Amino acid sequence: MEVKSQIKAIVWKIIKQPGDMVEVDDEIIILESMKMEIPISSEHKGKIKSIEINEGDEVDEGQTVAILE
Repeated sequence: MEVKSQIKAIVWKIIKQPGDMVEVDDEIIILESMKMEIPISSEHKGKIKSIEINEGDEVDEGQTVAILE
C-alpha cells in the first residue's frame, strides 16, 4: 500500500522508519509548505516497508512517500 503526498511541499521531518508498525491515522511524515506543517498519516494499519523520500526533498502532489506491507 502506498502512502502519497496530498500537496506539493518540502519534507520537513520523517517520523517513522522502515520496520515500524503503524495504526490508522499515525503520522509518518511531516511536510512544510508556506511555513505550515502538514502531517502525512497512514490510512491503513501495517508495517512500513520503505520510505521513498528524504528530509529536505521536494515532493509533488500524488507522489509516493512511503510503502506499507
